[in-house]
Amino acid sequence: MTGAEILVKTLIYNKVKFLFGYPGGAVMPIYDSLFTYKKQIKHILTRHEQGSIHAAQGYARVTGKPGICLSTSGPGSSNIITGLADALIDSTPLLCITGQVSSNLLGTDAFQEIDIIDISIPVTKWNFQITKPDQIFEVISKGLNIATNGRPGPVLIDITKDAQNKEINKVIRFPTKTTNPNPNPNLQVKKKELQKVIKTIKKARKPIIIIGQGVKLANAEKKLKQFAEKTNIPVASTLLGLGILNTNHNLNYGMLGMHGNYQNNILILKSDLIIAIGLRFDDRVIVNINNMSPKTIIIHIDIDNYEINKRLKSTIYLLGNLTNNLNALIKNLNLKPNSTDKWLKKFNLLKKVESKYVKEKEFLKQQIGITMPEVINYINLYKNNNCILVTDVGQHQMSASRYFNFTTLNSQITSGGLGTMGFALPAAIGAKIGAKRRQVICIVGDGGFQMTIQELGTIMQYEIPIKIIILNNNFLGMVKQWQDLFFNRRFSNTKIYNPNFTQISKAYNIKSKKVFIKDNLKPNIKKMLKSKQAVLVEILVEKEYNTLPMIPTDKSVSKICF
Repeated sequence: MTGAEILVKTLIYNKVKFLFGYPGGAVMPIYDSLFTYKKQIKHILTRHEQGSIHAAQGYARVTGKPGICLSTSGPGSSNIITGLADALIDSTPLLCITGQVSSNLLGTDAFQEIDIIDISIPVTKWNFQITKPDQIFEVISKGLNIATNGRPGPVLIDITKDAQNKEINKVIRFPTKTTNPNPNPNLQVKKKELQKVIKTIKKARKPIIIIGQGVKLANAEKKLKQFAEKTNIPVASTLLGLGILNTNHNLNYGMLGMHGNYQNNILILKSDLIIAIGLRFDDRVIVNINNMSPKTIIIHIDIDNYEINKRLKSTIYLLGNLTNNLNALIKNLNLKPNSTDKWLKKFNLLKKVESKYVKEKEFLKQQIGITMPEVINYINLYKNNNCILVTDVGQHQMSASRYFNFTTLNSQITSGGLGTMGFALPAAIGAKIGAKRRQVICIVGDGGFQMTIQELGTIMQYEIPIKIIILNNNFLGMVKQWQDLFFNRRFSNTKIYNPNFTQISKAYNIKSKKVFIKDNLKPNIKKMLKSKQAVLVEILVEKEYNTLPMIPTDKSVSKICF
């Protein structure tokens, strides 16, 4: 077999069903081999390499399996760097395979040669360059294992063209797979630390649980729910932790952080115990760490030792598998009934304050213009229970995150840590391919949509029935919001002149509709969500709208904007 055939058969051996990519000179042998095995593995041709890696991210996030991305050398490989960075910071398992010039040309500035290994070191969990075909099986299998084991992340494998073309004149035997019952040493629960955690929780009178995406990555959603209900502790979520606990659960108090819910941001500063589960305390979650009380005890439960004490010093930490750690806590923890009732009343009181000063204004506006929360409200009325929400980055992302009803597990995909505009459309494509029976709704702003608008061609070619909602305010909305609040309304280069999105959609044979009158909003959203085909709805929303509340960067909660 040639190296290219070994590669494709290795992917099939590892049960890869889909890969996303764009062909070019340095990967032509691989694409030729994909033609031979097209019944076993399906290639999705995107319209840009950035689209392919974001689609692979969407696929990985909804399936839990590594997303596979394939691109050529030079600009083809450099075009996936943003996606690698996004996947690394959001812990998304990817295997990105790039073609490379032949090994005898390395370092000669050959046509479309780029040192993708050195470029990608900061944005990958691991990378490796293959120059011989007999390396392929071992390296690809190792890469898939690294991408998914422990804290997930992206892996890049660069394969020279001669390694793809060269034949191996010996029988290639793919080994029989065996299951290691305990491949990760971090799976074992440390009893000494566990007892410290239990004693600390029992003493607390004002505890709060903060949940992040690590809970989802560990498939520990049910254990988290059991833990919260057994302790009766209020739960706040990071952006990527949304959907882990049902929106309507009585202990779910929404999001924490810069655009989080008022009650969480106020009361975390008054808590005597923070139980942080599967998160990294980034600057959008705890905006100003200097506001934290030194008396507050912090328990951090995570799989990644690097995140412990990185930004906030933990009093106690449990390192390892979240499912096992939560299960041990549930079995060994017994609290007095009603021990947190007074504390919960404070959350409910401040929840009413936010409702009065924020929500009522957003949903009861008398003017003709449509607000973003109104759109999300109608989506909640007509969406399927198994719906997956995919958002881009900006005001629409925060509005959707605050008001969308997450009613089922694994129902949210967004670019959290990197904040990549253009992420949503290709990620929604990958999500729908990975979850064919689930409804996928893509909400995007007019700015971010135009960064990967060409992926409408991918939707057309493969007839992918996602629902696309463009919230169009003819501005780069979140940047304009900062200019409005912190730069004396000096709107420098944030007004954006847009094309006719509905006509562009029709050119790609995708049904479309433009909504600019409030009375037409409800019926058009209902019609779109009932459709079995891909539909794009452009909604003209108010220009003078800010996503509130908001804590300014590096400011205390007392400076919160309503």
